[in-house]
Amino acid sequence: MTAKVLIIMGSDSDLPIMQPAMDFLDSQSIEYSVHISSAHRLPEKTAALAADAEKNGFQVIIAAAGGAAHLGGVIAAMTVLPVIGVPIKTETLLGVDSLYSMVQMPSGIPVATVSINGAKNAAILAMQILAVSDNNVREQIRAYKKQLAEQVESKDARLQAALAKQPEKEPSYFL
Repeated sequence: MTAKVLIIMGSDSDLPIMQPAMDFLDSQSIEYSVHISSAHRLPEKTAALAADAEKNGFQVIIAAAGGAAHLGGVIAAMTVLPVIGVPIKTETLLGVDSLYSMVQMPSGIPVATVSINGAKNAAILAMQILAVSDNNVREQIRAYKKQLAEQVESKDARLQAALAKQPEKEPSYFL
């Protein structure tokens, strides 16, 4: 199977943040490739990764960067593939700078953006994009979301059981 998701990080320090995305894709048997490249320090490499992504069999790109966070936008400018940005938390502005860099893209160069450090959601969104043309991936996402719902129902059942065991309290007449 050809890799479907290309993950590009601006720095090796982003790897721990992006690990949940890779773990999720692994758990769903979605192939991916990971690279470190910088929009500012390695613009030629970044351009080549973006420009060659489609011919190399990728269908979605996840770009993770902090600070100025131009990586996703530079990649989106060089490909027709969907780009998902993961803003990385920074010390100075806690990742808000990264988030704004990604969501404030000029018209015609969109970067779908998840929450700060939201790598797992980026992987889920990548799968949802793949699911548009792949019924197997669609069913995987459907099963995953069903599992999430079942987990919430299970938590509610445990809460209700715990509350039923508590002694009844006096009603409160004060609002």
